[in-house]
Amino acid sequence: MGDRDADTPSGARNEPYDAVVLAGGEARRLGGRDKPGVTVGGLPLIARVAAAVPDAARLIVAGPARAGLPPRAEFVREDPPGGGPVPAARAGLARVSAPWTALLAADLPFLLPGHVSALRAAAAGGAGAVLVDEEGREQWLTGVWHTGTLARALAAYTGRSLRGVLGPLEPARLGLPVGDAGRVPWFDCDTIDDLKDARRRLAPGAS
Repeated sequence: MGDRDADTPSGARNEPYDAVVLAGGEARRLGGRDKPGVTVGGLPLIARVAAAVPDAARLIVAGPARAGLPPRAEFVREDPPGGGPVPAARAGLARVSAPWTALLAADLPFLLPGHVSALRAAAAGGAGAVLVDEEGREQWLTGVWHTGTLARALAAYTGRSLRGVLGPLEPARLGLPVGDAGRVPWFDCDTIDDLKDARRRLAPGAS
């Protein structure tokens, strides 16, 4: 069963949330380039993700400090740097003070504020909510979580897999419509081909 503790708030959409953006990977499939800083549609990928959480009380980036983000952004490094998404999530969560946390990848070019709002609504009354793709697969780095539940799960977990720590919480699974030009909010830029695809979908006149 998922974690439904008595201190889990009954709603998420209207309660404060902080955003934790994981931006410390090595991007081996992108030739080791700085993936969060790669531009798509004229903006760095991480700037697009930051723009999807304009109403987050805090914007916490788990990764190296960088320019081009809102002045409110704060940076924290996982231990060890580049240690993977689980240590990065722990490091970011240590800065969270809101009752809810949006846990997001830094390479989501099509994520919009409305998608995050939908996740917050879906998370109400439970441990959290994650997007699922067209084939029903959970996208663990497009989710909103009850902060206390997530903190306890991370503290107890000894593995390296986000699925391993988040799956047992049994989050709500949210499917969303595909946008114009196939702009799905869970699309991430892991490879050169992904990057080219994202740029094509954001090109003027794409449909």
